[in-house]
Amino acid sequence: MKQCFLLLPLLALAGCAGMRDDATGDVFAHWPKGTSPREIGNRVAERFLAQPHSEYGRMGNPTEVTYPDVCTWYGCLAFAQETGNAKLTARLAQRYEPLFGPDARLIPLPVHVDYTVFGALPLELYLQTKDARYLTVGKDFADKQWTRPEGKYDTEEARAFLARGLSWQTRFWIDDMFMITMVQAQAYRATGQRAYIDRAAKEMVVYLEKLQKTNGLFFHAPDAPFFWGRGNGWMAAGMTELLRAVPEDNPDRPRILEGYRVMMSSLLKYQRSDGMWRQLIDDPEAWPETSCTGMFAFAMITGVKNGWLDAQTYGPASRKAWLALITYLQPNGDIRDVCEGTGTKNDRQYYLDRQRHTGNLHGQAPVIWCATALLREGK
Repeated sequence: MKQCFLLLPLLALAGCAGMRDDATGDVFAHWPKGTSPREIGNRVAERFLAQPHSEYGRMGNPTEVTYPDVCTWYGCLAFAQETGNAKLTARLAQRYEPLFGPDARLIPLPVHVDYTVFGALPLELYLQTKDARYLTVGKDFADKQWTRPEGKYDTEEARAFLARGLSWQTRFWIDDMFMITMVQAQAYRATGQRAYIDRAAKEMVVYLEKLQKTNGLFFHAPDAPFFWGRGNGWMAAGMTELLRAVPEDNPDRPRILEGYRVMMSSLLKYQRSDGMWRQLIDDPEAWPETSCTGMFAFAMITGVKNGWLDAQTYGPASRKAWLALITYLQPNGDIRDVCEGTGTKNDRQYYLDRQRHTGNLHGQAPVIWCATALLREGK
Protein backbone atom coordinates (compact mmCIF):
# COMPACT_ATOMS: atom_id res chain seq x y z
CA MET A 1 0.00 0.00 0.00
CA LYS A 2 2.82 2.37 0.83
CA GLN A 3 4.23 1.99 -2.67
CA CYS A 4 0.83 2.83 -4.16
CA PHE A 5 0.57 6.04 -2.18
CA LEU A 6 4.11 7.05 -3.15
CA LEU A 7 3.19 6.59 -6.80
CA LEU A 8 0.24 8.95 -6.66
CA PRO A 9 2.11 12.27 -6.79
CA LEU A 10 4.48 10.96 -9.47
CA LEU A 11 1.63 9.74 -11.64
CA ALA A 12 -0.31 12.94 -11.10
CA LEU A 13 2.65 14.96 -12.33
CA ALA A 14 3.16 12.65 -15.26
CA GLY A 15 -0.52 12.84 -16.09
CA CYS A 16 -0.46 16.63 -16.05
CA ALA A 17 2.59 16.67 -18.25
CA GLY A 18 0.81 14.36 -20.66
CA MET A 19 -2.19 16.68 -20.69
CA ARG A 20 -0.05 19.68 -21.59
CA ASP A 21 1.62 17.71 -24.36
CA ASP A 22 -1.77 16.54 -25.59
CA ALA A 23 -3.30 20.00 -25.90
CA THR A 24 -2.69 19.70 -29.64
CA GLY A 25 -2.60 15.90 -29.78
CA ASP A 26 -4.11 12.79 -28.21
CA VAL A 27 -4.86 13.01 -24.50
CA PHE A 28 -4.72 9.23 -24.38
CA ALA A 29 -1.09 8.96 -25.45
CA HIS A 30 2.36 9.32 -23.82
CA TRP A 31 1.72 7.08 -20.83
CA PRO A 32 4.22 7.15 -17.96
CA LYS A 33 6.26 3.96 -17.64
CA GLY A 34 4.24 1.06 -16.32
CA THR A 35 0.84 2.70 -16.85
CA SER A 36 0.02 1.98 -20.49
CA PRO A 37 -3.34 0.31 -21.17
CA ARG A 38 -1.69 -2.52 -23.09
CA GLU A 39 0.59 -3.40 -20.17
CA ILE A 40 -2.13 -3.11 -17.55
CA GLY A 41 -4.64 -5.05 -19.65
CA ASN A 42 -2.20 -7.91 -20.12
CA ARG A 43 -1.59 -8.09 -16.37
CA VAL A 44 -5.30 -8.21 -15.55
CA ALA A 45 -6.02 -10.79 -18.28
CA GLU A 46 -3.23 -13.06 -17.08
CA ARG A 47 -4.50 -12.76 -13.52
CA PHE A 48 -7.99 -13.74 -14.67
CA LEU A 49 -6.75 -16.81 -16.54
CA ALA A 50 -4.76 -17.96 -13.52
CA GLN A 51 -7.86 -18.10 -11.30
CA PRO A 52 -10.75 -20.56 -11.05
CA HIS A 53 -14.31 -19.36 -11.48
CA SER A 54 -15.30 -17.16 -8.57
CA GLU A 55 -18.54 -16.77 -6.66
CA TYR A 56 -19.05 -13.03 -6.22
CA GLY A 57 -15.43 -12.48 -5.20
CA ARG A 58 -14.92 -15.69 -3.24
CA MET A 59 -12.81 -18.41 -4.77
CA GLY A 60 -14.13 -21.92 -4.32
CA ASN A 61 -16.78 -24.08 -5.89
CA PRO A 62 -19.42 -21.80 -7.39
CA THR A 63 -22.78 -23.21 -8.41
CA GLU A 64 -22.72 -21.14 -11.61
CA VAL A 65 -20.52 -18.79 -13.58
CA THR A 66 -21.44 -15.51 -11.92
CA TYR A 67 -21.91 -12.13 -13.58
CA PRO A 68 -18.62 -10.62 -12.26
CA ASP A 69 -16.82 -13.58 -13.86
CA VAL A 70 -18.73 -12.99 -17.11
CA CYS A 71 -17.94 -9.26 -17.12
CA THR A 72 -14.23 -9.85 -16.61
CA TRP A 73 -14.12 -12.67 -19.15
CA TYR A 74 -15.90 -10.52 -21.72
CA GLY A 75 -13.49 -7.67 -20.96
CA CYS A 76 -10.47 -9.92 -21.49
CA LEU A 77 -11.88 -11.10 -24.82
CA ALA A 78 -12.49 -7.53 -25.97
CA PHE A 79 -8.96 -6.62 -24.92
CA ALA A 80 -7.52 -9.62 -26.81
CA GLN A 81 -9.36 -8.59 -29.96
CA GLU A 82 -8.30 -4.95 -29.70
CA THR A 83 -4.65 -5.90 -29.23
CA GLY A 84 -4.75 -8.57 -31.94
CA ASN A 85 -3.66 -11.21 -29.45
CA ALA A 86 -4.95 -14.43 -31.02
CA LYS A 87 -3.19 -16.58 -28.43
CA LEU A 88 -5.00 -14.80 -25.62
CA THR A 89 -8.33 -15.25 -27.42
CA ALA A 90 -7.62 -18.97 -27.81
CA ARG A 91 -6.81 -19.35 -24.12
CA LEU A 92 -9.98 -17.50 -23.13
CA ALA A 93 -11.98 -19.73 -25.46
CA GLN A 94 -10.37 -22.84 -24.00
CA ARG A 95 -11.53 -21.70 -20.55
CA TYR A 96 -15.10 -22.01 -21.88
CA GLU A 97 -14.66 -25.47 -23.41
CA PRO A 98 -15.51 -27.43 -20.21
CA LEU A 99 -18.89 -25.65 -20.15
CA PHE A 100 -19.83 -27.66 -23.23
CA GLY A 101 -19.16 -30.86 -21.26
CA PRO A 102 -18.33 -31.70 -17.64
CA ASP A 103 -18.97 -28.18 -16.31
CA ALA A 104 -22.23 -27.54 -18.14
CA ARG A 105 -23.94 -27.31 -14.75
CA LEU A 106 -22.11 -23.99 -14.21
CA ILE A 107 -24.05 -22.29 -17.00
CA PRO A 108 -26.78 -20.37 -15.18
CA LEU A 109 -30.44 -20.53 -16.12
CA PRO A 110 -31.63 -17.34 -17.88
CA VAL A 111 -34.30 -16.55 -15.28
CA HIS A 112 -32.86 -13.35 -13.79
CA VAL A 113 -30.87 -10.40 -15.12
CA ASP A 114 -27.75 -11.42 -13.20
CA TYR A 115 -27.88 -14.86 -14.81
CA THR A 116 -29.01 -13.86 -18.30
CA VAL A 117 -26.02 -11.55 -18.84
CA PHE A 118 -24.02 -14.77 -19.18
CA GLY A 119 -25.20 -14.83 -22.80
CA ALA A 120 -22.95 -11.88 -23.64
CA LEU A 121 -19.93 -14.15 -23.16
CA PRO A 122 -20.65 -16.90 -25.72
CA LEU A 123 -21.86 -14.23 -28.13
CA GLU A 124 -18.47 -12.48 -27.89
CA LEU A 125 -16.73 -15.82 -28.39
CA TYR A 126 -18.88 -16.39 -31.48
CA LEU A 127 -18.02 -12.94 -32.86
CA GLN A 128 -14.32 -13.71 -32.51
CA THR A 129 -14.20 -17.41 -33.41
CA LYS A 130 -17.31 -17.93 -35.61
CA ASP A 131 -17.90 -21.21 -33.76
CA ALA A 132 -21.66 -21.72 -34.08
CA ARG A 133 -21.86 -23.50 -30.72
CA TYR A 134 -21.39 -20.16 -28.99
CA LEU A 135 -24.08 -18.46 -31.06
CA THR A 136 -26.62 -21.13 -30.14
CA VAL A 137 -26.02 -20.66 -26.42
CA GLY A 138 -25.83 -16.87 -26.45
CA LYS A 139 -28.85 -16.33 -28.70
CA ASP A 140 -30.93 -18.59 -26.47
CA PHE A 141 -30.14 -16.39 -23.46
CA ALA A 142 -31.03 -13.20 -25.32
CA ASP A 143 -34.26 -14.66 -26.71
CA LYS A 144 -35.48 -15.96 -23.38
CA GLN A 145 -35.17 -12.50 -21.83
CA TRP A 146 -38.13 -11.43 -24.01
CA THR A 147 -40.03 -14.76 -24.16
CA ARG A 148 -42.88 -15.59 -21.79
CA PRO A 149 -41.33 -17.58 -18.94
CA GLU A 150 -42.57 -20.87 -17.57
CA GLY A 151 -43.51 -22.18 -14.16
CA LYS A 152 -43.11 -19.94 -11.15
CA TYR A 153 -41.65 -17.15 -13.30
CA ASP A 154 -44.80 -16.84 -15.39
CA THR A 155 -46.36 -14.17 -13.19
CA GLU A 156 -48.91 -11.49 -13.90
CA GLU A 157 -46.16 -8.87 -13.53
CA ALA A 158 -43.90 -10.67 -16.02
CA ARG A 159 -46.72 -10.85 -18.58
CA ALA A 160 -47.51 -7.15 -18.02
CA PHE A 161 -43.92 -6.16 -18.78
CA LEU A 162 -43.90 -8.26 -21.96
CA ALA A 163 -47.16 -6.63 -23.04
CA ARG A 164 -45.40 -3.25 -22.82
CA GLY A 165 -42.53 -4.49 -24.98
CA LEU A 166 -40.18 -4.79 -22.01
CA SER A 167 -38.24 -7.76 -20.70
CA TRP A 168 -40.14 -9.91 -18.22
CA GLN A 169 -36.98 -9.65 -16.08
CA THR A 170 -37.54 -5.91 -15.59
CA ARG A 171 -37.30 -4.91 -11.93
CA PHE A 172 -36.11 -1.28 -12.06
CA TRP A 173 -32.79 -1.78 -10.31
CA ILE A 174 -30.04 0.30 -11.87
CA ASP A 175 -27.77 -2.75 -12.22
CA ASP A 176 -30.23 -4.06 -14.83
CA MET A 177 -29.19 -1.50 -17.39
CA PHE A 178 -25.91 -3.27 -17.86
CA MET A 179 -27.17 -6.82 -17.38
CA ILE A 180 -30.11 -6.54 -19.81
CA THR A 181 -28.70 -4.22 -22.44
CA MET A 182 -25.33 -5.99 -22.66
CA VAL A 183 -26.69 -9.36 -23.73
CA GLN A 184 -29.16 -7.76 -26.16
CA ALA A 185 -26.45 -5.56 -27.71
CA GLN A 186 -24.26 -8.63 -28.14
CA ALA A 187 -27.09 -10.55 -29.80
CA TYR A 188 -27.52 -7.68 -32.25
CA ARG A 189 -23.80 -7.62 -33.01
CA ALA A 190 -23.77 -11.38 -33.56
CA THR A 191 -26.92 -11.65 -35.69
CA GLY A 192 -27.53 -8.20 -37.17
CA GLN A 193 -31.19 -8.51 -36.16
CA ARG A 194 -32.53 -5.09 -35.15
CA ALA A 195 -35.13 -6.48 -32.75
CA TYR A 196 -32.43 -7.13 -30.14
CA ILE A 197 -30.97 -3.64 -30.05
CA ASP A 198 -34.28 -1.85 -30.54
CA ARG A 199 -35.87 -3.52 -27.53
CA ALA A 200 -32.78 -2.90 -25.42
CA ALA A 201 -32.91 0.79 -26.33
CA LYS A 202 -36.60 0.98 -25.41
CA GLU A 203 -35.88 -0.69 -22.08
CA MET A 204 -33.13 1.83 -21.34
CA VAL A 205 -35.41 4.81 -22.02
CA VAL A 206 -38.04 3.44 -19.64
CA TYR A 207 -35.40 3.03 -16.92
CA LEU A 208 -34.06 6.54 -17.52
CA GLU A 209 -37.50 8.07 -17.27
CA LYS A 210 -38.28 6.21 -14.07
CA LEU A 211 -34.96 6.26 -12.21
CA GLN A 212 -32.65 9.12 -13.27
CA LYS A 213 -32.64 12.01 -10.79
CA THR A 214 -32.45 15.68 -11.73
CA ASN A 215 -28.71 15.71 -11.03
CA GLY A 216 -28.19 12.92 -13.58
CA LEU A 217 -27.38 10.23 -11.02
CA PHE A 218 -29.37 7.27 -9.70
CA PHE A 219 -30.39 6.15 -6.22
CA HIS A 220 -29.34 2.60 -5.41
CA ALA A 221 -33.04 1.78 -4.93
CA PRO A 222 -36.24 3.67 -4.07
CA ASP A 223 -35.85 2.64 -0.44
CA ALA A 224 -32.10 3.39 -0.42
CA PRO A 225 -31.79 7.08 -1.42
CA PHE A 226 -28.03 7.08 -1.84
CA PHE A 227 -25.90 7.49 -4.94
CA TRP A 228 -23.97 4.26 -4.53
CA GLY A 229 -20.87 4.22 -6.71
CA ARG A 230 -20.97 0.80 -8.34
CA GLY A 231 -24.73 0.88 -8.91
CA ASN A 232 -24.27 4.09 -10.84
CA GLY A 233 -21.29 2.47 -12.52
CA TRP A 234 -23.49 -0.26 -13.97
CA MET A 235 -25.78 2.40 -15.38
CA ALA A 236 -22.89 4.38 -16.87
CA ALA A 237 -21.33 1.27 -18.43
CA GLY A 238 -24.69 0.03 -19.67
CA MET A 239 -25.51 3.27 -21.46
CA THR A 240 -22.01 3.30 -22.92
CA GLU A 241 -22.18 -0.24 -24.27
CA LEU A 242 -25.65 0.41 -25.65
CA LEU A 243 -24.56 3.61 -27.40
CA ARG A 244 -21.65 1.72 -28.94
CA ALA A 245 -24.12 -0.66 -30.59
CA VAL A 246 -27.40 1.16 -31.21
CA PRO A 247 -27.76 2.43 -34.81
CA GLU A 248 -27.90 6.15 -35.47
CA ASP A 249 -31.43 5.87 -36.83
CA ASN A 250 -32.87 4.27 -33.71
CA PRO A 251 -35.54 6.69 -32.40
CA ASP A 252 -34.53 6.11 -28.76
CA ARG A 253 -30.85 6.89 -29.30
CA PRO A 254 -31.14 10.68 -28.71
CA ARG A 255 -32.86 10.12 -25.35
CA ILE A 256 -30.20 7.63 -24.26
CA LEU A 257 -27.43 9.97 -25.33
CA GLU A 258 -29.08 12.78 -23.37
CA GLY A 259 -29.29 10.66 -20.21
CA TYR A 260 -25.67 9.59 -20.66
CA ARG A 261 -24.40 13.14 -21.08
CA VAL A 262 -26.32 14.44 -18.08
CA MET A 263 -24.85 11.67 -15.97
CA MET A 264 -21.29 12.29 -17.20
CA SER A 265 -21.62 16.01 -16.46
CA SER A 266 -22.72 15.26 -12.91
CA LEU A 267 -19.93 12.74 -12.37
CA LEU A 268 -17.40 15.32 -13.47
CA LYS A 269 -18.46 17.54 -10.57
CA TYR A 270 -17.96 14.77 -8.02
CA GLN A 271 -14.59 13.46 -9.20
CA ARG A 272 -11.98 13.78 -6.47
CA SER A 273 -8.87 15.87 -7.06
CA ASP A 274 -6.81 12.66 -7.31
CA GLY A 275 -9.04 11.32 -10.10
CA MET A 276 -11.09 8.80 -8.10
CA TRP A 277 -14.80 8.64 -7.29
CA ARG A 278 -16.23 7.75 -3.90
CA GLN A 279 -18.20 4.78 -2.62
CA LEU A 280 -21.12 7.21 -2.17
CA ILE A 281 -20.56 9.56 -5.07
CA ASP A 282 -21.66 12.82 -3.43
CA ASP A 283 -20.55 12.10 0.15
CA PRO A 284 -17.19 13.71 1.04
CA GLU A 285 -16.73 11.24 3.92
CA ALA A 286 -17.04 8.19 1.67
CA TRP A 287 -13.90 6.33 0.68
CA PRO A 288 -12.47 6.25 -2.88
CA GLU A 289 -13.67 3.06 -4.58
CA THR A 290 -12.11 1.34 -7.56
CA SER A 291 -14.96 -0.49 -9.29
CA CYS A 292 -17.06 2.64 -9.78
CA THR A 293 -14.00 4.67 -10.74
CA GLY A 294 -13.18 2.12 -13.45
CA MET A 295 -16.74 2.11 -14.75
CA PHE A 296 -17.01 5.89 -14.87
CA ALA A 297 -13.60 6.17 -16.53
CA PHE A 298 -14.65 3.58 -19.12
CA ALA A 299 -17.80 5.56 -19.89
CA MET A 300 -15.91 8.83 -20.26
CA ILE A 301 -13.04 7.39 -22.30
CA THR A 302 -15.51 5.82 -24.71
CA GLY A 303 -17.49 9.06 -24.91
CA VAL A 304 -14.41 11.06 -25.83
CA LYS A 305 -13.27 8.48 -28.39
CA ASN A 306 -16.68 8.55 -30.10
CA GLY A 307 -17.26 12.29 -29.95
CA TRP A 308 -20.18 12.05 -27.53
CA LEU A 309 -18.31 14.14 -24.96
CA ASP A 310 -16.11 17.22 -25.24
CA ALA A 311 -12.53 15.96 -25.49
CA GLN A 312 -10.94 18.98 -23.84
CA THR A 313 -13.12 18.54 -20.74
CA TYR A 314 -13.55 14.79 -20.39
CA GLY A 315 -10.25 13.65 -21.88
CA PRO A 316 -8.10 14.99 -19.02
CA ALA A 317 -10.67 13.86 -16.43
CA SER A 318 -10.73 10.27 -17.70
CA ARG A 319 -6.95 10.21 -18.09
CA LYS A 320 -6.59 11.31 -14.48
CA ALA A 321 -9.07 8.60 -13.42
CA TRP A 322 -7.07 5.89 -15.21
CA LEU A 323 -3.77 6.97 -13.70
CA ALA A 324 -5.32 7.08 -10.23
CA LEU A 325 -7.14 3.77 -10.63
CA ILE A 326 -4.08 1.74 -11.54
CA THR A 327 -2.18 2.86 -8.45
CA TYR A 328 -4.53 0.48 -6.63
CA LEU A 329 -3.34 -2.44 -8.75
CA GLN A 330 -1.24 -4.92 -6.81
CA PRO A 331 1.89 -6.62 -8.22
CA ASN A 332 -0.08 -9.82 -8.93
CA GLY A 333 -2.71 -7.96 -10.99
CA ASP A 334 -5.37 -7.67 -8.30
CA ILE A 335 -7.13 -4.33 -7.81
CA ARG A 336 -7.80 -3.34 -4.21
CA ASP A 337 -10.48 -1.25 -2.49
CA VAL A 338 -13.37 -2.87 -4.34
CA CYS A 339 -16.67 -2.54 -2.51
CA GLU A 340 -18.11 -5.87 -1.45
CA GLY A 341 -21.41 -7.01 -2.94
CA THR A 342 -24.02 -4.73 -1.45
CA GLY A 343 -27.72 -5.00 -0.74
CA THR A 344 -29.93 -1.96 -0.34
CA LYS A 345 -30.56 -0.24 2.98
CA ASN A 346 -31.85 3.18 4.00
CA ASP A 347 -28.77 3.77 6.12
CA ARG A 348 -25.84 5.97 5.08
CA GLN A 349 -23.48 4.32 7.56
CA TYR A 350 -24.24 0.94 6.05
CA TYR A 351 -22.67 2.08 2.79
CA LEU A 352 -19.73 3.83 4.42
CA ASP A 353 -18.91 0.63 6.35
CA ARG A 354 -18.91 -1.75 3.39
CA GLN A 355 -15.86 -3.98 3.29
CA ARG A 356 -13.05 -3.30 0.83
CA HIS A 357 -12.00 -6.34 -1.17
CA THR A 358 -8.86 -7.02 -3.19
CA GLY A 359 -9.04 -8.96 -6.43
CA ASN A 360 -12.85 -9.04 -6.50
CA LEU A 361 -13.94 -9.40 -10.12
CA HIS A 362 -16.39 -6.51 -9.70
CA GLY A 363 -13.21 -4.42 -9.72
CA GLN A 364 -11.09 -6.43 -12.15
CA ALA A 365 -13.61 -6.11 -14.99
CA PRO A 366 -13.71 -2.29 -15.16
CA VAL A 367 -9.91 -2.09 -15.24
CA ILE A 368 -9.67 -4.16 -18.40
CA TRP A 369 -12.71 -2.38 -19.88
CA CYS A 370 -10.78 0.88 -19.47
CA ALA A 371 -7.61 -0.58 -20.97
CA THR A 372 -9.57 -1.73 -24.01
CA ALA A 373 -11.41 1.58 -24.39
CA LEU A 374 -8.13 3.49 -24.29
CA LEU A 375 -6.84 1.37 -27.18
CA ARG A 376 -9.96 1.62 -29.33
CA GLU A 377 -10.22 4.25 -32.05
CA GLY A 378 -13.96 4.47 -31.52
CA LYS A 379 -17.13 2.44 -30.91
